[in-house]
Amino acid sequence: MHTPVTIIGAGLGGLTLARVLHVHGIPATVHEAEASPSARAQGGMLDIHDHNGQLALQAAGLMDEFRAIVLEGREAIRILDPDGTVLLDKDDDGNGGRPEAMRGELRQMLIDSLPAGTIRWGHKVSSTRVLGEGRHEVTFADGTTLVTGLLVGADGAWSRVRPLLSDATPTYTGTSFVETCLHEADTRHPAAAKAVGGGMMIAPSPGRDIFAHRESGGTLHIYVALSKPLDWFAAIDFTDAAAATARIAAEFEGWAPELTGLITDSDTAPVLRSLYALPTGHRWDRVPGVTLLGDAAHLATPNGEGANLAMLDGAELGKALAAHPDDTEVALAEYEQAMFPRSAEAATFEGGEIPGIDSEADIADLVALFTQKGE
Repeated sequence: MHTPVTIIGAGLGGLTLARVLHVHGIPATVHEAEASPSARAQGGMLDIHDHNGQLALQAAGLMDEFRAIVLEGREAIRILDPDGTVLLDKDDDGNGGRPEAMRGELRQMLIDSLPAGTIRWGHKVSSTRVLGEGRHEVTFADGTTLVTGLLVGADGAWSRVRPLLSDATPTYTGTSFVETCLHEADTRHPAAAKAVGGGMMIAPSPGRDIFAHRESGGTLHIYVALSKPLDWFAAIDFTDAAAATARIAAEFEGWAPELTGLITDSDTAPVLRSLYALPTGHRWDRVPGVTLLGDAAHLATPNGEGANLAMLDGAELGKALAAHPDDTEVALAEYEQAMFPRSAEAATFEGGEIPGIDSEADIADLVALFTQKGE
């Protein structure tokens, strides 16, 4: 008899796990802190890779649904010097392996694929504890509790499930993103729109980079990466949008106006997103009845792999549980033994949107990487 699965976190990884389990007829519940699917914005675009994220969607039986939400042409890539010189301009020829979709639409697709009632919204976990014999108790913020024979932490960077397995906590990477958006860019911000092009644009420089994505509806989504201590950002009043924007833009003095305009002309208030990571190669000894996936297991500096890995983790865990219906521990051990090296390898730079350019040589390597790999 299948052990009911309790999943904490309705992100892409937890939802993929629930979907793959559903495909195999295994019951599961997903407990999510947010009150509803629309409780907060779900971020920008994701490139879903043929070697991990798409494999997860195939296991979930959702490739047709995924193709329906892909944004055509967004695999185009441009790399610009700070003075606006184009170092690389590669169109999307339709043959790439990383089609782009909006994270919110991808998440909603997964939600819609689950039976009604699978997700318990408004269930924020306050603590977890071991009961013995592979059972765990989960306590929610409203004081309610549950006991489960199989607990999966898919609850992100600050996982409340992780302490059952590991003492590791995320540490600041030394880099933060400041996020801005330009709406109706082609008509309202034509110079910036031209600089970004049809897909992704990177303007790298030691200690400060600008990344931009062309999303649906003419929106440009910008991530400004600055290698600064947390105290530096703490000194900026982000509740004063104009002052915060001016302070961030000052770090790019002398850059081409079409690039600085991605910051100064923002149609939204700047949002600070400090980057944290777990130790590369983070792992734990097998603990009966509990495991982790996604950022809860292997939070890393953004490199285009995080969401893809979380989805693959969910799919692989679901497949392992389906393959060993009478021995959960064998399934969990099989999943973890494959997940640990996979996530450690992916934590290295693979040509994704990674901040932290340290030298002019790094910039040359970045251009060469995209050129040689055809990314």
